[in-house]
Formats: sequence, structure tokens, C-alpha cells
Amino acid sequence: MGFLLKAGCVTGLLLAGVASAGAQTTSVNLGLSGWTGFAPLTLAKEAGIFERNGLDVTLSKIPQASRHLAMASGDIQCAATTVETWIAWNANGVASTQIFQMDKSYGADGIAVRGDVNSFEDLRGKTIAASAPGTSPYFFLAWMLHENGMTMRDVSVVNMEPGPAAQAFVAGQNDAAMTYEPYLSTVRDAPDSGKILATTLDYPAVMDTVGCTPAFLEENPDTARALATSYFEALEMIEAEPERSYEIMGADVNQTGEQFAASASHLRWQDRAANETFFSGEWREFSDAAADLLLEIGVIREKPEIEGLADPSFIQ
Repeated sequence: MGFLLKAGCVTGLLLAGVASAGAQTTSVNLGLSGWTGFAPLTLAKEAGIFERNGLDVTLSKIPQASRHLAMASGDIQCAATTVETWIAWNANGVASTQIFQMDKSYGADGIAVRGDVNSFEDLRGKTIAASAPGTSPYFFLAWMLHENGMTMRDVSVVNMEPGPAAQAFVAGQNDAAMTYEPYLSTVRDAPDSGKILATTLDYPAVMDTVGCTPAFLEENPDTARALATSYFEALEMIEAEPERSYEIMGADVNQTGEQFAASASHLRWQDRAANETFFSGEWREFSDAAADLLLEIGVIREKPEIEGLADPSFIQ
């Protein structure tokens, strides 16, 4: 397939196995955001795919900047986030292991700029809205600047989450904004406010995975496999019933099915075969480069052992 997904208290009884009607349902709380690439997880829940695979999944909306705190506290056992974010979490003491890939951004993440900005060099001294250090928008900005011979010291960053960053930019605030779908379409639909200077089509550095705490994986390996299987089955449903699937996923982020499909066209969800290819080489190569950049920008102080940050056996 391979086609086209602050702080707050997350409550609930976690890690509980609930027996009923001769079957056992495992409860798991998974932290995520409204990012379009994560939407198949919502589809798996709303369409009963998780339940069919013996899972009682709670999807908790938690900003990326504080998602690791929920994992460290035990409020959530699993999370969806970008590959480099797992590096930062582990390097900063939040043990976690990636178990399957969800998506790759193909233009769904980008930087919006004013009309007089025609290159990254033009951004020197400009104010850019981006999430906090340790988040995907912050990392992606650093990655693009690095690729253009610049550093984060060459710009002024104002910390704003992707949704508010896009809204503020369209309203005339800041010189540029780091955001992603569905919020990037806010800029696409308002060309008078500015333009999109670059996206992941130009700099393919945003890809998402699901991961869990090592303790959860050790105690619940079958649950981890069921999570991965449910995700892949959600992708199969999207292919078989696109209109119904887009309506379900769009509703979660206040979009129509048509609007959601437009947002989703800027990314590629990754099926089981794509996962096997990804973890056989690309994941390690990207993780090494990402860790080096995270060191350079001060998000981590020491590079963790990359090999132990993922266990793709759960995708089988």
C-alpha cells in the first residue's frame, strides 16, 4: 500500500487486563496530537479495529512538548511522535522503544514566510514561531537551517504550537511559522498572508513512529503486536473505504472528509511492507544524523545508543 497522521493530567486505570466473555481485553493509553499522520489510530478506535484485536485503547491528546512527561509518569504507556523525538526522550531519561512506523511527511510539514522572504538566507534575524526545543517543528527548523549553512542562532524563535503558529501567521504576526497539516493548509488557503518557503518535499526529515515504555513491552508483547496489526488494518480500511475513513478521521480534527483527504495527500502512511523496508536501513541512517543535530542544537547532551531505540519485531 504505502500511501496516503500543556501539560495536562491524563487519568485512567492503565495496564489493566479486563476479562469478559471468555476473552481478555488489554487497556493501553496512547498519547498523540491532532497531526494528520496519526489519524489511522483514531480510525482504528472509532471503527472498532482495536476492540476486534483485543485492545481497549485510550487516545490522549497531549502536546508533543509534554508527551514524554506523561510517559515518564506512567499516565500513558505508548505514544506517537517523530523519530528524532524518541532520541531526545531517551537521551533525557525517558526510556522508550519504537515499535512501528506510521507515516512519512511529503509536504505536510513546512515553514510559512512573508512574501519578501525568498530564501533561508532571508530569514537571518527574523522571528519564527515554532514549538519548543525537543519537538518536531523545532527540530525540522534546525534541520532546514543546517542544510542551508545556518544555525538556530541566526533566527529568533518564539515558541508556539503548530495550530496557533499558523493562525498567528495568517493574522499578521511573526515573520515566519513552523507548522504542519491540517494547520499548514490554513496558510495554503490564505496566500495573501504569505507563502510556504519549504516543506518535507524539499527536506524529507519528518517521519512518525509509535513507541512504548520497555516495561510495557516486556509485560505485554502481544498487545504491542496487536497495536501494530490494528494500525495496518486501519490502512487497509482507508484503501477499501476511503470516503467513510476520511469522514471518521476528519471529524477528530473538525474537518470534513474532503478537507481531511486534502491534508492527507501531503503525507504517506506506511504499511507493513514499508515498515520492514524502513527499519532495515533508513531508520538507522536518519536516527544517526538526527542525533548529531540534536547534540549540536543542545536538545541532548549525549548521543544515546541508537540500535536500542527500536524493536521492529512487533510489526511481524
